[in-house]
Amino acid sequence: MCGGGAGSRGDDESDTHVCARAHQILLLENHKTVNQEWYTTIFFPEMFGKIRKNNRQHRIVLHRDNASFHTLAETTRFLEGQKIEVTGHPPYSPDLAPNNFYLFPKVKNKLCGQRFWNREVVVDTFKVHVLEIPQPE
Repeated sequence: MCGGGAGSRGDDESDTHVCARAHQILLLENHKTVNQEWYTTIFFPEMFGKIRKNNRQHRIVLHRDNASFHTLAETTRFLEGQKIEVTGHPPYSPDLAPNNFYLFPKVKNKLCGQRFWNREVVVDTFKVHVLEIPQPE
């Protein structure tokens, strides 16, 4: 999800850009779970704020999966209020969600059984393992 990047001319021919990148890692507080409240009060405002900071003139299209908290009325109202366009996600779609079927299982296997003393070490270790995974050709 993102707007146009560098090189965007702003005319109809070049206004469509595809962005496939992670903007940041957000850590949950201890014993918290991802739910609709976290999405609408923490995650979305922070993500969309960062995107809009650099791309005020471009629309944001959110591609999301079918998790129940993604489709709840409050989440939908929040997205509509922020002028976020939403596109659906068919179930079991390795081509649309490669992280779920390729990246995360590989990293999960490497992290299995490890104990971490603080949150920063978890994030750093996760990043190291992600960078070790060979890029597909």
